[in-house]
Amino acid sequence: MSHNQETSLEQLFMNDDSLTEKQKKILAAAIESFSEKGYAATSTNAIAKKAGVAEGTIFRHYKTKKELLLSITAPMMAKMIAPFVIMDINKVLEHDYDHLEDFLRAMVKNRMEFIKKNAAMVKILLQEIPFHPDLREQFIENIGKKVFGRFVELVKYYQDKGDIIDMEPSSVVRLIAASLIGYVGAHQLMSGSPGWNSEKELENSIHYIMHGLKKG
Repeated sequence: MSHNQETSLEQLFMNDDSLTEKQKKILAAAIESFSEKGYAATSTNAIAKKAGVAEGTIFRHYKTKKELLLSITAPMMAKMIAPFVIMDINKVLEHDYDHLEDFLRAMVKNRMEFIKKNAAMVKILLQEIPFHPDLREQFIENIGKKVFGRFVELVKYYQDKGDIIDMEPSSVVRLIAASLIGYVGAHQLMSGSPGWNSEKELENSIHYIMHGLKKG
């Protein structure tokens, strides 16, 4: 599957033959509701009404509201984020980008297309991960373990080239991630607001990262 063929999470669920039609409606309603109101403020009764099913139907498929949340986030992280981030990193390791800033610019622009298609789901992740240890564990299992190691390889690659400072690679990864997640969060909140320029903000974020990591 190429980047141009990436689907949204809703499409992923709609094409999943293992799910019943009612489950698909429940998942779609839950994504919309969690995104709009947040997990804590959303009741299973409200999700059921939006999905056009009885509340008991939700609990026949998902034991708790938390299980419903995790059943939404797991496929996104395992099937829609990790594989394509790793693909981006592999391009660098195959020498497609000479400098870290070129890779960061290309990767973020590519991932922003994914974010546009999955704005509601990305919003849920950004909102809920800080408050749910089991969601953080899910993130670590599906993305952290699969992607973090590849990013460490990427950092070592650019360190060997003399492109960035000789700092512990895992620390470099965390610093880059913090900056880029901050950019994505700001984009989600500010996009469309007067004075917000996504391209300019991306360049500012990359400049900020590279200024801190640039070697001598």
